[in-house]
Amino acid sequence: MLKSRRNTRFLSPDDALFAVKKRKRAPHEFVLDALAPLSPWTRPMFGCVAVYVGEKIVLILRDKPSYTDDNGVWLATGKEHYESLRREFPNMRSIRVLGRDVTSWQILPADAPDFEEAALRACELILAGDPRIGKLPGARRESAARAKARAKSARRRKPRKKSAKHRQRL
Repeated sequence: MLKSRRNTRFLSPDDALFAVKKRKRAPHEFVLDALAPLSPWTRPMFGCVAVYVGEKIVLILRDKPSYTDDNGVWLATGKEHYESLRREFPNMRSIRVLGRDVTSWQILPADAPDFEEAALRACELILAGDPRIGKLPGARRESAARAKARAKSARRRKPRKKSAKHRQRL
């Protein structure tokens, strides 16, 4: 006769099985609060927090102990909008870690005297649907290893045999 194999041990919610890793708080949370009417969602990116509204990435929030010059709110924009945004945000600049050239990412530096006001103003522009801030992320590029493996498997495939109908047409 088979014995019943019931697990009689009771697991309490405090048990390690149910332990959930607490998420690290996002830097500059007041930005997320200001964008709350648009239901923003976040995702880790480069050790920072990327902020999306719908499908568009609009901001990256950064507060890291390494290379503090680029801490603050990164604006996703286009190079063509740099000058008009610069008039609204006098302390805005290019992100130094990305190089010296003007890029499609600009920063409102956390050490600027008007940082919070500028970040909230950027949120107002996003709430108003300003086309200068935000961009659709590009399709992810295929890694070199994956492309090589895909090409290799394509070479290994045997050519299909031609059907009788196809051979008659030739």
